[in-house]
Amino acid sequence: MKFMKEINIEERVEKAKRLFKEGGYNCCQAVACVFAGETGVDESLLYKLGEGFGGGMGRMREVCGSVSGMVLLAGLLKPAGDPSDKAARTGNYALVQEVAGEFKAMNGSIICKELLGLTGGPVAEGKGIHGIPESPTPSDRTPEYYKKRPCEELVGISARIVGEKLLSL
Repeated sequence: MKFMKEINIEERVEKAKRLFKEGGYNCCQAVACVFAGETGVDESLLYKLGEGFGGGMGRMREVCGSVSGMVLLAGLLKPAGDPSDKAARTGNYALVQEVAGEFKAMNGSIICKELLGLTGGPVAEGKGIHGIPESPTPSDRTPEYYKKRPCEELVGISARIVGEKLLSL
């Protein structure tokens, strides 16, 4: 699939970061929604599809939501469309592995808890400091939140990777 119009990658990166920082979009949504025009999918649908992937899948701190946003977009940009089309499925999986591999090479991991430095003790097992599951309630987006999390930058990295892939498809 070759796109006829040029994509301003820097604008997409900055918009994705802004959407995340404004607090209404999680990491997956911020990445996916800035490419609504290229996917042919309404932004509100991408927003809904990305809802559960924030916080490493529902705040379980598993796969980074911005990586999930790239995977969601890969399914739209290089779809199989037919479950029996093994070659198309292989092409999609190759794209997923490529974008995730680029992200991992740049950041050391695609796992939310590792990216946030939450790799020891109960938090690493998806539990809070008292050994109970982490609350599903999203964190308030305060200045302190942004100081201790690399999420805004990770969203920008994922948006850049997608933009570069779009230009090469």
